[in-house]
Amino acid sequence: MLFLLNDVVLRLDASHLAPPIAAEQFRALSFGFVDRLGKELFAEQALMQYSMPRRSSRLAALIMAKEPMVNAALFVAPTFQCAPEQVLSRYAQVSFEIMGNLWERQQAGKMTNLVADRQVWRRLAA
Repeated sequence: MLFLLNDVVLRLDASHLAPPIAAEQFRALSFGFVDRLGKELFAEQALMQYSMPRRSSRLAALIMAKEPMVNAALFVAPTFQCAPEQVLSRYAQVSFEIMGNLWERQQAGKMTNLVADRQVWRRLAA
């Protein structure tokens, strides 16, 4: 399954990301806790989706475990090493067609934050 984290499409195999014992412990976590965790991670490492792909995949798997309809997350830190409260987060459900298109662009080396923004986040003026 595919998950868009900021401007990187991650290919997740949920069965390999969390062993059954860990999965049982994660059930008790709320989505608010997972959101806070994502903000803390991006506050420490604003470009985590590039520098820490395994950690990014685990965060994406946690988000999907708590909100199965969500397949995209955006975490925006204003500066490196900022406070977690300064990190903004957004979540989305992206269609299979758009996600597949983003994956193909990434595989071809043509994926940029501008492409992700125009296709999903729509933060920039058209």
